[in-house]
Amino acid sequence: MPIRSGSARWQGDLTEGSGTVRTGKGGLQGNYSFKSRFEEGEGTNPEELIGAAHAACFSMAFSKALADAGFTPTSVDTTAKVHMGKTDAGFSVTKIDLETTGDVPGVDASTFQKIAEEAKANCPISRLLAPGVEEITLSAKLA
Repeated sequence: MPIRSGSARWQGDLTEGSGTVRTGKGGLQGNYSFKSRFEEGEGTNPEELIGAAHAACFSMAFSKALADAGFTPTSVDTTAKVHMGKTDAGFSVTKIDLETTGDVPGVDASTFQKIAEEAKANCPISRLLAPGVEEITLSAKLA
């Protein structure tokens, strides 16, 4: 398997500095700052990037699990809402809410939910994050 990478460059102090972040092959690149991370400023932040990675990973894992069960999805749309809060250890990602909608011909709601939960548990990014995040929730609905 290939090794994936991302990089970041920060200039200045914490509150007035700024930086750029990019994926290894340059598919994504963005600016980030204290304001984009801890306030509502322009740019991205590490938590949004974690959310995008989790949503992408889950969507792929869910699509595969559905297909393996005999239900080829037309589409799977997922948003990962990453919550950050202050804990005894400092600022931490405390919760991630996965919200997914699948257009999956022929599947019933119960089977869809079961496969979604299995995909949440088995997606590599969920497995990576689960030990450190207090809770990963899932809301799955059929389109």
